[in-house]
Amino acid sequence: MAEAGSTTPNYEDWSKDQLVQRLKDLEEQLKRQQQSHETQPAAKQSQHPQYQQQQAAAPPKKKQKKNRKLDPSKYSTRVIALKLAYLGKNYGGFEYQGSANVPTIEEELWKALCRACLIWPENPDKVDFTPWEYSKCGRTDKGVSAFGQVITIKVRSNRPVSKKEEEVKEDVEMTDVPAEGEQTKGKKKGDDKKQKVIKSEWDPIADEINYPRVLNRLLPPDIRILAWAPTLPPNFSARYSCYERQYRYFFTNPAFSPLPPSLDPGLASSDGNDPNKPREGWLDIDAMRMAAKLFEGVHDFRNFCKVDGAKQISNFTRRVFEADIVEVDDATSSLPFLTQRPDLLPSGFDRSDRYPKVYYFHVRGSAFLWHQIRHMVSVLFAIGQGLEKPSLVTELLDADSHPRRPNYAMADEVPLVLWDCIFPKLDEDMSRKMANVHDPSAQGYDKPVQDGIDWVWVGEDGPGSLHGAGGLVDQLWETWRERKMDELLAGRLLDAVAKRPNLERKLIGGELGPRPGQRVFEGGNTGRPSGSYVPVLKRPLLASPEEINDKWAQSKGFKNSAELAQTKNWRAAIKARKTGDNSAMDSGEE
Repeated sequence: MAEAGSTTPNYEDWSKDQLVQRLKDLEEQLKRQQQSHETQPAAKQSQHPQYQQQQAAAPPKKKQKKNRKLDPSKYSTRVIALKLAYLGKNYGGFEYQGSANVPTIEEELWKALCRACLIWPENPDKVDFTPWEYSKCGRTDKGVSAFGQVITIKVRSNRPVSKKEEEVKEDVEMTDVPAEGEQTKGKKKGDDKKQKVIKSEWDPIADEINYPRVLNRLLPPDIRILAWAPTLPPNFSARYSCYERQYRYFFTNPAFSPLPPSLDPGLASSDGNDPNKPREGWLDIDAMRMAAKLFEGVHDFRNFCKVDGAKQISNFTRRVFEADIVEVDDATSSLPFLTQRPDLLPSGFDRSDRYPKVYYFHVRGSAFLWHQIRHMVSVLFAIGQGLEKPSLVTELLDADSHPRRPNYAMADEVPLVLWDCIFPKLDEDMSRKMANVHDPSAQGYDKPVQDGIDWVWVGEDGPGSLHGAGGLVDQLWETWRERKMDELLAGRLLDAVAKRPNLERKLIGGELGPRPGQRVFEGGNTGRPSGSYVPVLKRPLLASPEEINDKWAQSKGFKNSAELAQTKNWRAAIKARKTGDNSAMDSGEE
């Protein structure tokens, strides 16, 4: 915190928690000043001999510990990689945002790194990773989770700082151990000669700070460090050295609570509903899987993303290595009423099976655009509900025929997980593949690539770090069980409520009730009422990426995005225009 009388900090960069803490500190500062003014009249009393005698007889007051800053010259540093997992529902995304009302993952990481003194910024209240050679593999959005996020960062190390690398290999210590062959019997205490013992080479793992254990003690329980990498290839970047990113989007089938036949608008009836339309709430997994396979290969994904003019992206070509719909065999938490009420199941479904089933959309790719996965999933859900045909994917991938995206909603964020990030060993063949990954004619991308980073996983440094009290599994079990009890109780309540009423009883008479309007599933906890469904290709079109980029460039004083692209360091140029400070441009700041 800034001391009284110092330059006022830039509070615009501060998070809500930091602002609250600042307010508390200022209130405490004001309280101390008021107490100081109140005690001034008593200063004369302190000069009285009787008062001085009482003070001398009183026990000495304990000195308050001062917050000592870490001396960087006493410690060495090293660049490491951390693999972390987090449940993103309660966070405002991965990337730090000073104006956010909820904390971000980066903000929690920053606080833990500072508290552990693994980094020592001048102002710990301002999140700024720039001096620490920091990079991140992905920027997950608000509510999105990750089980394989990767960052690199320069941190404090236990490696001796006063010795050169070759001198560390033979570090001589003096120990109270008798020399070989020396008789110790009859010697007085302390007569043992000092012996030179050659310490083995400094071990970059065994002798190093246990980074996962230190950080997991300080991080919230829904953010965990899973592994760290002590040795990284030259010029390694968590962002640019990543070859493959894997995402999974989880969902259930049925997607939401199905209706009895008499209330289902998807069944044949006198009002002309399509008899071939799937039952409401149920998804056609085969149709979804057929559509998912169409994403594979190199395509222009401009119709499957959100365009941000501030990023000035003009190339929307990406390669998808694999896309599929996969059933999760061991995650079913059945609701008996779905099986005990055969009228709720579509024809062709196994009535001896357990429902709902859990699936995920599995996708591996070189890189992804903003909100790309959620747009892809939204289209797959429309296909699974029989509202669209699988050929819609092919239509939307044809950027020449459809240069502007139809205005359709993207899927909910919570079920999406950044599953893993792959960093291969760079040989000649892999370097070629990474350089040509977006070339449609390039071959050899059909097989999965193994990760080349030598991760030290929690538990490999000692089983106690993984199992037992305080171990990582024990910590995650606590988080899982809390949520499992919520699921269990909510499931039993749902099942009990669904089975008790007898809908054949006509207490009021007449029909069972009006049929509800059509609901569309978009990944959330229930279907969204939609009225009459409008096909995607018949919906209003959004502005093209070129139009969005031009409009943003013009708002910053450029003729169009082409002129902006020709401006060297255009971000710095915009900043200079706004502040009137040209030093950023002169320094080449981006």
